[in-house]
Amino acid sequence: MSIRPVKNTVAAQPTLEGAGVKLHRAFGFHNPGELDPFLLFDDFRNENPEDYLKGFPWHPHRGIETITYVLSGSVDHGDSLGNTGTLGAGDVQWMTAGSGIMHQEMPKGNEKGQMHGFQLWANLPASMKMTSPRYQDIEGKDIPEIIDDDGTVVRVVVGSFWGKKGPVDGIAADPQYLDISVPPGVRKVFKVDTSRNAFAYVFEGSGSFRDASNPVGILTEKEVDGQEVHIRDMSGDRTLIYFDTGDEVTIQAGDHGVRFLLVSGKPLKEPVAWHGPIVMNTRAELMQAVSELQSGNFIKESAAGWRGE
Repeated sequence: MSIRPVKNTVAAQPTLEGAGVKLHRAFGFHNPGELDPFLLFDDFRNENPEDYLKGFPWHPHRGIETITYVLSGSVDHGDSLGNTGTLGAGDVQWMTAGSGIMHQEMPKGNEKGQMHGFQLWANLPASMKMTSPRYQDIEGKDIPEIIDDDGTVVRVVVGSFWGKKGPVDGIAADPQYLDISVPPGVRKVFKVDTSRNAFAYVFEGSGSFRDASNPVGILTEKEVDGQEVHIRDMSGDRTLIYFDTGDEVTIQAGDHGVRFLLVSGKPLKEPVAWHGPIVMNTRAELMQAVSELQSGNFIKESAAGWRGE
């Protein structure tokens, strides 16, 4: 067994998207091979309705899958296939854009005005770029939740873990998407297949993903004013952790526990041609998609009479 070392930790950056939604982007639009097959990850978390109510009006996608996981508030959605609905707290939606879809997502806060959720983009292989669009909407009550003896809680959003299988299936990247809460001071080890790229995203509390075999989380040493001191290397709220290769991820929870997403998927190892919400394999395919979008021929399947209104 080999623990995956941490390659890097990055703080999610404030970003403006949609019609003026304030969110934090952990990764996206830089190096698509770094976390292949994953392309982008956003944390949309606000307590001020003015920061999110304008939402994400009608916009296109092609060649990818988008995964929306809501923790607080709700998201109303609609699309060119005629689907409409609302994602509530704890719900997840896996949208396969395939050959092309137009959709909109309009967030709403809870009774306190709070809105919190995540969106992850996963690439589609060349063989599925032009597949038929589809949705998988999953209610929170249908997501398996496992509680370990030490109080660790794992929600299996996608994939299999500790004998439980998440409700989303048929996904090209064959991902594992876990929502994990580890109690204060607890050390845990989680299996991750060596063939997968993996990342963690901390959104509550803090913890160390480096040398969690050290029970007090002392990881590095440096000299300050001539004295050797120990530094606790803890990742806190809105921190993305990149992992190197190995078959286990280890976490030492901080004094207030830690909650994080652990996501992994099989890399596609294919060329990427990317422009905004359209991700193809070649520049020619990308230019064709943009041309079709401009000419009104982008959508290959839609509801009768749909005009994006």
